[in-house]
Amino acid sequence: MTKPALARPTLRAAVWMLGAILSLTTMAIAGRQLSTELSTFQILFFRSFFGLLVIVLLIYQTGRSVIKTRRLGLHMLRNLAHFAGQYGWFFGIALIPLTEVFAIEFTTPLWTAVIAVVLLGERMNAMRIGGTLLGFLGTLIILRPGAGVMSVGALAVLGASLAYAFSHSMTKRLSSTDPPLAIVFYMCLIQLPLALLPALLAGWVWPSAPAWPWVLLVALCGLLAHYCMARAFKLADASLVVPIDFLRLPLVAVIGYLAYREKLDPWVMIGALVVVAGTWINLRSTR
Repeated sequence: MTKPALARPTLRAAVWMLGAILSLTTMAIAGRQLSTELSTFQILFFRSFFGLLVIVLLIYQTGRSVIKTRRLGLHMLRNLAHFAGQYGWFFGIALIPLTEVFAIEFTTPLWTAVIAVVLLGERMNAMRIGGTLLGFLGTLIILRPGAGVMSVGALAVLGASLAYAFSHSMTKRLSSTDPPLAIVFYMCLIQLPLALLPALLAGWVWPSAPAWPWVLLVALCGLLAHYCMARAFKLADASLVVPIDFLRLPLVAVIGYLAYREKLDPWVMIGALVVVAGTWINLRSTR
């Protein structure tokens, strides 16, 4: 008897990945809305605060043993990198078009491949080297250094992509001993004071009443995106899951135009396609 379509692992993985895409896109829009009245550090604080509340409720249901770890130092290192990545991402969202943010963010798998060679001892074959170089060529097309278009916001997102790549490498090491719930718990717990202190020093501003729904969306969509991705990667190989994530670019291009009248830069799209091609070659080389 033929299984229903959604019973097939690859199709279920695709559905979970679409959930991640919608969550990340919603979080980007919420971050853009909040940037008009809150600092980036405050946005990060509220994301960690409400995220931690949700995680604590889940731990209450599953038991505290799930967060036991012998690798607290590695959690700290991972979250310093992830915090830097989040700061650069939200900072960039306030300054440059959403399409450019997501296009630059697509370089994260390429940086991850390089860092995996250096930190995890993974091997680079000719195909992976070619794919990585192609991806970096796409990055140069997007940023166009020397053409007078490279901005602080674009550099911030590029730095965020590098920080995310380092964080992903640390996550891969942690996942061999610690469950996903523990990794997310320590993410919120460690990053909470990292955001709170500079937010207070810079001058605390409470969100206005209309801003609170956006605050909750940032926190909840951030957690939901992590959960959806984890479920997708559990059901299917990265070579099948990651390409679905590239649908974020046309989706956010439409949203950016409709909501913010952001013009579509053809160089950004061309560069993004080159980055996607390089990432695809990298994924194929691991099969």
